[in-house]
Amino acid sequence: MPADIPGIHHVTAIASDPQANHAFYTETLGLRLVKQSVNQDDVSVYHLFYGDRGGSPGTSMTFFPYVGAQQGRVGTGQASATQFLIPAGSVDYWVDRLASEGVDADDPRERFGDTVIPFRDPDGLPLELVAHEDAPAGDPPEGPVPAEHAIRGFFGVTLSLQSADSTARLLEAMGFRPTERDRGRQRYEGDGDLGFVVDVCENPQAPRGQPGAGTVHHVAFQVTREDQSEWRDILVREGLRPTEIIDRKWFESVYARTQGGVLFEYATKEPGYTVDEPLDELGSSLVLPEWLEDRRGEIEAGLPPLRADE
Repeated sequence: MPADIPGIHHVTAIASDPQANHAFYTETLGLRLVKQSVNQDDVSVYHLFYGDRGGSPGTSMTFFPYVGAQQGRVGTGQASATQFLIPAGSVDYWVDRLASEGVDADDPRERFGDTVIPFRDPDGLPLELVAHEDAPAGDPPEGPVPAEHAIRGFFGVTLSLQSADSTARLLEAMGFRPTERDRGRQRYEGDGDLGFVVDVCENPQAPRGQPGAGTVHHVAFQVTREDQSEWRDILVREGLRPTEIIDRKWFESVYARTQGGVLFEYATKEPGYTVDEPLDELGSSLVLPEWLEDRRGEIEAGLPPLRADE
C-alpha cells in the first residue's frame, strides 16, 4: 500500500481578469507569484501559480484566468470554499486588512474551535482564513503582509456534495480520518501540517454548481513519484476512471472525477517550481515546458499583457 496522503498539493480555480487576479493574490493576500505559465490544455490562457516563497506543496493556489469568462455558480459537485491557514493571533490583523482593501468579507465565526473569516476574491471565489493554534512558521514571501501574519498555506477545502458516501470512502482510502461533525459538515483530517483538512458538506437538495469564473476547477493532493502509480490503481479499484500519468513539468499528475462530481488530482511533490527558474526569479517571466517552447511566439502573441511587477 502507498503511504497515506498528507494533504493538499494545490487548488486550481477559474478567474476572468489575469491582472486583477494577480493584484488580489499578491498585493491583498500577500502571496508570491511563483510561476507564470499557460494552461497546457489551452495555451491561449495563462496558468498563474501563487504560494509561499518557493511555492511549496500545500501552499500553491493556481488559476486559469479566461478573459471575460462567464460567471460560474458555486454548488454541489464542487469544492465550495478554499481555506487558507493563518496564525491564531492574526484574526484582527486580517479583519482590518480585508476591510481596508475593500474585500467582500463576512464577520469572523467559530468552527470546530478555530476562528474563520469567510471572504471572496474579485471573481466571487469563496475563500476562508482559518486561524489555527498549530499553524507552522512556514516560509512566507517578502511582501505587503508582515511575516508574523502571513498566510502559511492551505488549511483545507470544503466539498459540497449531494451525496457524500462515495467521496467519504475515497478520502478514508487516501488516509483522511473522519473527526468532528456539525450538522451537515463532516471533517476529515490527514497527517500533514498544511492542507490537511477536507470538510464534506452534504445537501441532497442543493443545486449543482456550474463551472466558470469564481469556481474551483480541481483539488490536487500530494503524492510521491514512488506511490503515484499505486494511487492510480486504487482509483480504478474505487470505480473511477483516472487519466494516465501526465507530465506537467513541475509535477506529474493523475486526474479522476469523483462520483460526487469533484475533480481530484494526485500531484507529485517533485520536482517543484525551481526546476526551471532560480528561487529568486520565480514568476518573473513567462515559463513554458520544453514541449511548448517552439510555440512561444504564437503563445505570447495570444496572451493578454500581464504586469507581474505591479
